[in-house]
Amino acid sequence: MVSRKDIRIIRELAGQVAEIAALPVQEEKRRLWQRLNGLQAERPMVMIDQVCWNEMNINDELTLLCSDSACQKYEQMLRRILYQWRYFPVDMVVEPFVRVPRAVTSTGFGITVQEEIAITDPTSSVVGHKFINQFQTEADLEKIKEPVASEEVAETQRRLELAHQLFDGLLEVKSWGVEPYLSLWDPIATWMGVENALLAMVDKPDYMHQILSRMTSGYLSLLDQLEEKGLLCGVQSIIHCTGAWTDQLPAASYNPEKPRTKDIWMYGLAQMLGTVSPAMFKEFEVDYTSKIAARFGLVYYGCCDPLHDKIDQVRLIPHVRKISISPWADEEKAAERIGSDFVFSRKPNPAFVATVSFDPELVRKDLARTKEICARYGCSLEFILKDISTVRYQPQRLFQWARIAMEVAQK
Repeated sequence: MVSRKDIRIIRELAGQVAEIAALPVQEEKRRLWQRLNGLQAERPMVMIDQVCWNEMNINDELTLLCSDSACQKYEQMLRRILYQWRYFPVDMVVEPFVRVPRAVTSTGFGITVQEEIAITDPTSSVVGHKFINQFQTEADLEKIKEPVASEEVAETQRRLELAHQLFDGLLEVKSWGVEPYLSLWDPIATWMGVENALLAMVDKPDYMHQILSRMTSGYLSLLDQLEEKGLLCGVQSIIHCTGAWTDQLPAASYNPEKPRTKDIWMYGLAQMLGTVSPAMFKEFEVDYTSKIAARFGLVYYGCCDPLHDKIDQVRLIPHVRKISISPWADEEKAAERIGSDFVFSRKPNPAFVATVSFDPELVRKDLARTKEICARYGCSLEFILKDISTVRYQPQRLFQWARIAMEVAQK
């Protein structure tokens, strides 16, 4: 049972979100994202995500008042939407619905991560990891099991009933399935440690190929299960911190009760391969990820890894639409090789809001330079500020970054 107080708090916040979601500007922002994702951008788009929320609480605007744990999660979501819309909205779209995650579980690959953790700020979710290598012998390969997906139907129903109680008449309740996260190398990094895995690519390439082959087969099997059981998510609004609105998805004959991989986006990344050669990148990442990407409607590729020297290899991955250009990438090289074929998904350096003293003009010059380079090579451009681990407890830095970014984008 949920208290009347909790219901009142949630419905009051949901009403505010509903009013914002009904504003005409939301449809205009969706249209602009569709144009960008169709490679016909009218201007650069701007998104801010992965915020250091532990440093953002002004005047208790993010302080949770609900008692029930499930209500607290909804309250946190709603308060963050309202806060971001108030202080740094950029090109966010406030949707007129709430997604309720279905109780879908996967057995995964059957490997429990073994690690040591280093904490610098107890209030932050950003921590350091030292992973223990669990793959050293041929016998260790047998640790990789095929994932099995299932749903706890009763728990899904319980979640939906609560959501209807909280949101009916204000926001539409959407039952939300799995948004597949299918990285090969992020799990390997946690199973082996980055240095051990990189050395094994040189010293034991056949061994690493066996790991990648088993993982790829496992992922493809998991996708088969999710499709067959109707457990995939619907058409997304966001894909890995960027706007996913497009008029190219879902595919023909779409059934919202049973989405297919070809109806949705996926994102791929191999961050720890940033230092390997383009040839090794193709051999150990592209050749495997391509088998997974071929299943999906559109693909966003990359994250923090510098991909400017690997664009030709990324081109081989089916259905890629956006390529991440991280703070460590050579923008000129990347733009020349991307041209008008993909969205240039620029990740401005979050260190600019984390330095001892904040320099607004440095932010402006950095964004303007990216815009000029992309204009020269005909790139569709988006600015995605993410991985914001700190603003030194000065939220106004983020607000100012947002204002500058929109001025540069709209100029």
